[in-house]
Amino acid sequence: MSSTRFPAEWEQHEAVWSAWPSAVDLWEDDLAPAREEIADLFKAIAQPDPEDPGVRGETVHVLWRGSAAHDSATDMLGDLIADGRLCLHEAPIGDIWLRDTGPIFTVRKRTIVPTAFGFNGWGGKYFLPDDDKISTRIADLAGLSPARQDFIMEGGAIDTDGEGTLLTTRQCVLNANRNDGMTEERFERLVGEALGIEKVIWLDDGLLNDHTDGHVDNIARFIAPGRIACMKPSGQDDPNAEVYRAILDTLRGQTDAGGRPLEIIDVPSPGRIVDGEGQIIPASYMNFYIANHSIIVPVYAENEEQERYMIEAVETLGEAAGRDHVYAIGAHHTLTGGGSFHCITQQQPSLVD
Repeated sequence: MSSTRFPAEWEQHEAVWSAWPSAVDLWEDDLAPAREEIADLFKAIAQPDPEDPGVRGETVHVLWRGSAAHDSATDMLGDLIADGRLCLHEAPIGDIWLRDTGPIFTVRKRTIVPTAFGFNGWGGKYFLPDDDKISTRIADLAGLSPARQDFIMEGGAIDTDGEGTLLTTRQCVLNANRNDGMTEERFERLVGEALGIEKVIWLDDGLLNDHTDGHVDNIARFIAPGRIACMKPSGQDDPNAEVYRAILDTLRGQTDAGGRPLEIIDVPSPGRIVDGEGQIIPASYMNFYIANHSIIVPVYAENEEQERYMIEAVETLGEAAGRDHVYAIGAHHTLTGGGSFHCITQQQPSLVD
């Protein structure tokens, strides 16, 4: 058995690492509303019960770049900063997507180890300044020594149950634009060595128009021990209907690394969600974040029918996650930057007995 373990997201966190939208030329008119959405996310993590300030969530560490970004973060997050729930750090971020550019925190022999993987701009599509330095910077800020892996992998491409089982997609991790010639067998060996993974559950394709080439955190997630959440088609015009059906077919009857049958929890998808130009966008309820006391689900609803999908999805995910506080936060503007709430967070686990 490996001495390395990749903890599940629902396990106790010491902190979570994220960043503040900073690149005006990338966000354009969506910059200010995206900051509002992300501020709401941070509040739901750091102060999960607004009626009882004594309930403290995990510490939120927020990276920023540029004086304008610092000033807006200080203005919008001042209350959390004042009572030590949120800490700002200047860092050379390209932008906010730390799930992919930051390290994955593992546990090795009672030591937290930030594990840094190669990063090439999501298969060479988006190169942002200094993204390759973020893992080292976060490790330094956390006072931890990083481990380095040579192969390319983003954190959003994988999900774990903390007990040796991993979810991923062939579309992403076997893509020639990441690691040319990668095979399932080689990937399983590499993540086994790097993260202590014993079994990989393979899905095929991700969402339509997802520039990440099918990140699994948009389509299927472990949400509790022995439970995987995914989506089912919503409406007659759901652009990802076949993808959802294929995922459900693959997951039914699966077992985890210990041989335990997995319970599949399916929720309605957001349905057909489009941007201002009518283009389909990869909106997903799977891009939730599980904090110490709360689960935060990004939501998208443009009509009454989609609002019904949203309510059912959020209620089901909240119950499955077993958190006292369930937040549904609009994420339309954050998604214009390329992802949502899970994409911009990276949890640092606690060492608890």
